[in-house]
Amino acid sequence: MDRRAAFKEIAAAAAQGKLAFPTRAELALKIRRTLDEPDCSLEHAAQVVQTEPLLAARVVAIANSITYNRSGRAITDVRTAVSRLGFRTVRSLATALVTRQMAGTPNDPELRRHAAELWEHTAHVAALASVIARRVSHLDPETALFAGIVHEVGGFYLISRAKDYPGILTGAPADWVEEGEKEISRAVLKALEVPQPVLEAIDTLLLGFMALPPVTLGDTLLLADDLAPVTSPLRRAPNQSREDPRGRIDAVIGEATLVSILEESAQEVESLTSALRF
Repeated sequence: MDRRAAFKEIAAAAAQGKLAFPTRAELALKIRRTLDEPDCSLEHAAQVVQTEPLLAARVVAIANSITYNRSGRAITDVRTAVSRLGFRTVRSLATALVTRQMAGTPNDPELRRHAAELWEHTAHVAALASVIARRVSHLDPETALFAGIVHEVGGFYLISRAKDYPGILTGAPADWVEEGEKEISRAVLKALEVPQPVLEAIDTLLLGFMALPPVTLGDTLLLADDLAPVTSPLRRAPNQSREDPRGRIDAVIGEATLVSILEESAQEVESLTSALRF
């Protein structure tokens, strides 16, 4: 089966809700859904988070990041970390775990490398989107963080299906949207119950049209994606080098420039990126 036919088959199954998630992703999704329950208490949330060590570690790490720990007092337990972050951020982190584990554990070394690079890219985009939303586009930074976390979920799902469809991750990434990636991504995002504004922002990202300075959530996500120092391995040609984009996408923001704002926020971005590394 050629790549176009494979994409169509995967997209058709996804559109019907026939999504084959790896076991670890399914477990993480159950945790996320438990946290979504309206009567989930702080104590129960902490207990649920602690059932997944990776999630527990990231919740504490994020709570101790510069963004959420302005006082400098370190947190060492999950309950206090959940209390500091709030359920919304903890749900975003649970979704981050689902996204990271969507690729499963491929036997192919190249697919494992793709999954690791894709998550590194995702972590950078999520951290940058949060900071850009707060300091530049003046949008909700938590929504921007969440959008960054899930913006490549379709890519992780494709990595998980590569063992059943050899060759789907070869060739020119520019053709993927046409071949069904958008449909696959939307189906996975729907399964994760991603809100409509975030879906629309990810559609904007796939189309690639951005306003400067950024205004919408889609603009914010696109700018974060452009500025991320690690590119998606699924969107660059083999051996493609990464140029520094700041010189070509700088913009005046009030009395400052985009580049100067990002330089001031570099420590915050690095702190958030590090905390998101599952």
